[in-house]
Amino acid sequence: MTHRQRLSMIVVTLLATLGLSFAGAGVASAAPTAPAAPAPVAALATPITGTADNGSFAGTFTPARFSTQNGNLLATGVLTGTVSDSSGAAIGTVTRTVSMPVTVAATTCQVLNLVLGPLHLDLLGLVIDLNQVHLVITAVQAPGNLLGNLLCAITHLLDGTPTAGGLAALLNAILALLGQL
Repeated sequence: MTHRQRLSMIVVTLLATLGLSFAGAGVASAAPTAPAAPAPVAALATPITGTADNGSFAGTFTPARFSTQNGNLLATGVLTGTVSDSSGAAIGTVTRTVSMPVTVAATTCQVLNLVLGPLHLDLLGLVIDLNQVHLVITAVQAPGNLLGNLLCAITHLLDGTPTAGGLAALLNAILALLGQL
């Protein structure tokens, strides 16, 4: 395995670990002409498919850079693929620079992990025996999970959790490293 392949596998694993996925599919999300982006990294190509009443699209999206817009993480890269009519016959090809929102999969954070050992109380003739108790409270962070989002935010208050801009900068640095190989 070459150094480039090894680094590509590390980046793909990192993205999978972070739970990143590209949301949305289709040519309609094409971005207006933007400043020249770095060359896409082919090892990170993601399959994209879409359908409409009169046909379908099948291709790949290869990220070239990450940015933020209104606090949301965006991936900008090259979308290539084939547009087919309703019978499946190819009617054209697409190669276009597009921007797509990147979503972070639902995550969980541990709020409390309490383990109480066995307990034996003898209070003036009243005997209480309690076996080991293991209480685990986990919050699930996702859209619509108000309490889970709030508790995760509180538990990570002092962590220095990266913002969308910080995550975009990290991902751009990784893409730049891959582009140099």
